[in-house]
Amino acid sequence: MSDSILEKSINLIEKLRQESPLTHCITNVVTVRDCANAVLAVGGSPIMANAPEEAEEIVSIANSLVINIGTLTEEQIETMKKSAKQATKMEKPFVLDPVGIGISKIRNETPIDIIKESKPAIIRGNLSEIKAIAMFYGILDECTTAKGVDVADTDIISEDTLEINAQIVKNIAEKLDTTIAVSGPIDIVSNGKEVYALKNGNPMMANITGTGCMLGCIMGAYAAIDDSLLAAITSTTVMSIAGEIAAKTATDNNQGTGSFGTYLIDELSKMNPETFKEYANITKI
Repeated sequence: MSDSILEKSINLIEKLRQESPLTHCITNVVTVRDCANAVLAVGGSPIMANAPEEAEEIVSIANSLVINIGTLTEEQIETMKKSAKQATKMEKPFVLDPVGIGISKIRNETPIDIIKESKPAIIRGNLSEIKAIAMFYGILDECTTAKGVDVADTDIISEDTLEINAQIVKNIAEKLDTTIAVSGPIDIVSNGKEVYALKNGNPMMANITGTGCMLGCIMGAYAAIDDSLLAAITSTTVMSIAGEIAAKTATDNNQGTGSFGTYLIDELSKMNPETFKEYANITKI
């Protein structure tokens, strides 16, 4: 593990609790409460606003922005585009979470429009979603064939597919001039220059709705106070460690996914440098 990244992440965890940046989350209706609680748990201050009439004003007072396309409406799309443009204009970081891109026309067009019109600091999603972004943006072929890299047989990130997928993620990040954070059994984060593999978490995290949405909003809070690469690494690792510990607690007590969801927020709120240092599994590739 990179000691410098570990120390920087530990400092960022404490800094977030001290500064409590205002994080504006335009997220989906399924997970909005969980997202707000997750941001509060790690020390941020969430604000949720969907009206296009106040989009620029809210971004103007917020420290960062999160855009999650999980349950799109025409009005929300207008808010997202206005907010992204305002964030870019004011040089405030925003996280784009292209949930479900590839399954409908509106989900395909909205994040691509946002990327073309504005500048996300971080794009986060699973590998299929990130590849879909690259495909609809028109860069997938060059990102998967550059430097001898071929498309992996599967988008499930494992030890066997880690290096090839890390190269693809790095290439996409470089082409889009952003940080890409990919969630999977092994998480991959790259800013187009450096690539990191993050190996924390638990399969139970996939059995409740909203863990990815919560991560996106936590990522926005960390991005408000440090560079996008460190914010993506720290938030992903914090969320994964919390999931790891919460799953153990639920399993040890013969409890299910409902209890796990509660324990997850508990562990986010209890996260500290000691726990992070004990559990964090971060490797530079």
